[in-house]
Amino acid sequence: MSIIEFNDRVAVVTGAGGGLGRSHALELARRGVKVVVNDLGGSVSGEGGSATMAENVVEEIREFGGTAMANGANVTNPEEVRDMVSSVIEKWGHIDILVNNAGILRDKSFTKMDINDFRLVIEVHLMGSVICTKAVWDHMKERKYGRIVMTTSSSGNYGNFGQTNYGAAKTGVVGLMNTLCLEGAKYDIRVNALSPTAATRMTESLMPQEALDLLTVDSVTAGLIPLVCDGAPNRLIMCAGAGGYAATKVFETSGIHLAPNEQTAENVMLNLDKIRNSINQEEYTSGGQQTMKFVGNAAKNLGIS
Repeated sequence: MSIIEFNDRVAVVTGAGGGLGRSHALELARRGVKVVVNDLGGSVSGEGGSATMAENVVEEIREFGGTAMANGANVTNPEEVRDMVSSVIEKWGHIDILVNNAGILRDKSFTKMDINDFRLVIEVHLMGSVICTKAVWDHMKERKYGRIVMTTSSSGNYGNFGQTNYGAAKTGVVGLMNTLCLEGAKYDIRVNALSPTAATRMTESLMPQEALDLLTVDSVTAGLIPLVCDGAPNRLIMCAGAGGYAATKVFETSGIHLAPNEQTAENVMLNLDKIRNSINQEEYTSGGQQTMKFVGNAAKNLGIS
């Protein structure tokens, strides 16, 4: 079995003061990566802030001989993030890996949710990922190398009661990944997503202890490492938890075609079962493929070659 190695790599891991981010940072450092432990040090709901959490992780890394630095930039603040990136490049010369892990929870049913709680969760998860990625993007393009991971969730991929804000944000980062992996491909910038299930501050009140004991952060980090190494895939949603690893994919059914004089809401309604039929469904890797399918089917049915 070949060992995944990292040669002279530098990684920024956001939200790395605890939980999954801490696990990611520690494992990358164990593998010789220089790690920026970024954490604002706030609560699960995004309140407060302290550099102590990030500094404690840096101390852990240094104790086993790794190289790390702490940074308290708020991922929603473009200026702070740009300053972080500049300081890292000045100190270590380059940034090769970005793990967008920072996040908060403000769970409530949609009826009870304050719009500001919705907005803040979107800001941290989605816009935080945008801001951090934007800060390293041109640098990675110039160096023709980059590995970026978004942190998504089953709440975004499939839905979860009481998490409309979190689910929307986590679906948003997948949309971000889907386009960035196309724009970065010729520069060897590979963009993937990690969909974790782990026992962290965010999940400890949601599950029984027996389940939490199985959901180790280390098992999730084992799924992260292949997404940020030299041989990383591109555009993979890696699901990881309790030793299980799977891929989430979005498929589109082959659907139906209605002739121009049949294109009514009533005919669409009558054909819902055929529209939903999963036989011959396909995974698309760009939005243009859907357009080509629809136009191709229309041309075929109209006898246009």
